[in-house]
This record gives sequence, structure tokens and C-alpha cells, in this order.
Amino acid sequence: MVMQVLITPVTMFQQNCSLLWCPETLRGAIVDPGGDTGRVLAQAQKAGVTIEKLLITHAHIDHAGATAQLARELGIPIEGPQREDQFWIDLLPEQGARYGFPPAEAFVPDRWLEHGDTVTVGNLSLNVVHCPGHTPGHVVFFESQSQVAFVGDVLFQGSVGRTDFPRGDHATLIRSITERLWPLGNEVTFVPGHGPTSTFGQERKTNPYVGDRALR
Repeated sequence: MVMQVLITPVTMFQQNCSLLWCPETLRGAIVDPGGDTGRVLAQAQKAGVTIEKLLITHAHIDHAGATAQLARELGIPIEGPQREDQFWIDLLPEQGARYGFPPAEAFVPDRWLEHGDTVTVGNLSLNVVHCPGHTPGHVVFFESQSQVAFVGDVLFQGSVGRTDFPRGDHATLIRSITERLWPLGNEVTFVPGHGPTSTFGQERKTNPYVGDRALR
């Protein structure tokens, strides 16, 4: 069974909001509903997918700005991030005002996630990997059968996440990538928070921040 994924860049920050679903049950989830949710819901409807939960990698406005409203509209639970991101969730209204986003609401996830947890979507099971550094409560969702990871703003094609935000830490981010993402395997395709997809193997070869040569 291969997980199905549609990626939609949303908000003025062009954040990759992902619709993923189980092809056997047509049950799905939205990863990081930062905004422009009507476009993602239209995709789900076209594909015949019933959205059963929201998955949050971290609580920056472009990733989580529409979470509370969408969860209320659909009557579905919010899972993630890890609880160290609560202060970012509490700051969502302020983040929205600062960056010119539509009004955003704070929320409390129905389920905080920890390293080693699993989340289910239909018959799919995704592993939770806690990867702090960009934010302290950042998590990654990894679906092993499809070899796909949703990494939020931890890793990008040719780059890594910013660490100049409150409670960001560059050394911690590098450890998260090398100690928790690389062991998942070179063949893993990852969906970053912004920009094109890549593979862990490609980034180990070429990424100037966390490539194998860069870390020697």
C-alpha cells in the first residue's frame, strides 16, 4: 500500500501544506494547515478523501495558522507538535498580526506527540520523530512503507531550517538531522516546509550544511 500525497504551497510564505491519505480507506490528514485551506479541501473532495485529523510539525504561523479554525469546521482532532512548542501556539495571534496573516487562533492539540509515537491515518501508520532545533517542539512524520517523511522546517533541498527564532539552536538542529533523520535511510523522500522535495541521500551528498563532506 502506497500512501498518496498532494502538496499545495499555501500563504504568502509558500508553505508546503500536504494532503496525505490511505488509498484503501480514502481516509486522510492535512499536514501543516497554515492557510488557504479551501484549496486543500477542494483537493480532498476531488479525490474522494475524508479528512480525519490535522498533523502539525511545529507552530509557526505559516504551518499552523489555520489549524484551530479548520479543526472546528471539520470536527476533527489536532495531533502534534511536541509540547515544547506550546509557547509558539500561544503566540499564533501575535505571529499572524506581525506578518500580515488572517487572524489566527491559539489552540491546544488533542494529542501532544513525543519521539517514538505513531499516528494513524486510515490504515497508514506514521512514525513520529522529535527533531528540535528550528523550534523546540518540532516533529517529523515518517511513513516507512512509502519511504516518505514530512520534515517541516528542519531540512530543505540544499539548506536547513533557521535557528534565529526564540529557542532555536543550530547545533541541536544539526544533531536532529544527522542522528534522527539520516538513520531512516538514504532512499527516503522528504517533503520540506518550503521548496522542492529531495531525498536524504541526495542531501547527504550535496547539502552544504549537513552533507557528509560538510560535517567531516
